[in-house]
Amino acid sequence: MPEKKKKIKQVAALKYSPEENRAPEIIAKGSGQVAEKIIEKAIENDVPIYQNDELVSALNEFSIGDEIPPELYEVVAEILVFVNSIDKKYGDRKWKTY
Repeated sequence: MPEKKKKIKQVAALKYSPEENRAPEIIAKGSGQVAEKIIEKAIENDVPIYQNDELVSALNEFSIGDEIPPELYEVVAEILVFVNSIDKKYGDRKWKTY
């Protein structure tokens, strides 16, 4: 039986400030142990986490500080809806998405 390859964890963190940016920007990204540390910090700070393997792969092709490209607007809008629903459930606060 072939051995399964262990999938390397990847993350990308987004920040969106409509007053400052036209689109969400990438504020952190990483894989492996770096990804684990980013997730750990998100959990410690009650930052919402949204899992989408295809999106994180696409986002990791860009640099920190880059705004997301228009072709990713639709899927990132889904994340914003997710975060908005959390804010309504648990109260408004500053947030980032990992």
